[in-house]
Amino acid sequence: MTSRTCFSLASAIALSLLGATQASAQAVAIAPARSAEQAGLVDIRSLSPDIHLDVRYATADNFTARPVPGYDAPKCLLLRPAATALAKVEAELRSRGYGLQVFDCYRPARSVRAFVAWAHDPQEQSRRAIQYPGLEKPALLGGYIAETSGHSRGATVDLGLLDCRSAPCRSVDMGTDFDFFGPRAHTDAPDISAEQRRNRQTLLQAMQRQGFANYPQEWWHFTLSPEPDPGTAYDVPVR
Repeated sequence: MTSRTCFSLASAIALSLLGATQASAQAVAIAPARSAEQAGLVDIRSLSPDIHLDVRYATADNFTARPVPGYDAPKCLLLRPAATALAKVEAELRSRGYGLQVFDCYRPARSVRAFVAWAHDPQEQSRRAIQYPGLEKPALLGGYIAETSGHSRGATVDLGLLDCRSAPCRSVDMGTDFDFFGPRAHTDAPDISAEQRRNRQTLLQAMQRQGFANYPQEWWHFTLSPEPDPGTAYDVPVR
């Protein structure tokens, strides 16, 4: 099978999943909760105190080149079933000398709107060479940046893998950085090294064992399946 064929198959799977996600998102309602407590969101650190957080949307180190509205603190909030499952993944990986590098968890609806607004701004392209070198900015809408996000439902996480077999823990080579928009970020991308593929599979299999399903267009993106409350999204800030 050629690289072109592999890419097309992966793209078809990813876009099919995206279409199903967008279709289901039409029935999602924003809850009136005003705080994480009211929404039932818990801090992952309350269950896994040593998990490594690298929440870039609370900083300027992300594709928008600025802190994202809604991220008042670099925290990982999730509905309790997802938080419990993620803590189990971390515990299992630590027992094998690995760990998780958490990039994003619950994402407020206002943050998603900020992403869409950024995508419609043709002037701001400061991170293009780093994160979407092969795409024009409008092409990010739909496949990578959607008007609604499963993250807002509190059971989706973005994360990478750490090697903790010697101190300190270090990020392993996953083939691309987090939020790289392009075919090399597809979980089964054909043009990555054997080591990068093994690292992706280590993360994928650890997440799958605790009920998380991967979005094949992004090696870092996982959703607990079934979702605890697929019909409800939230817009409380992360703080």
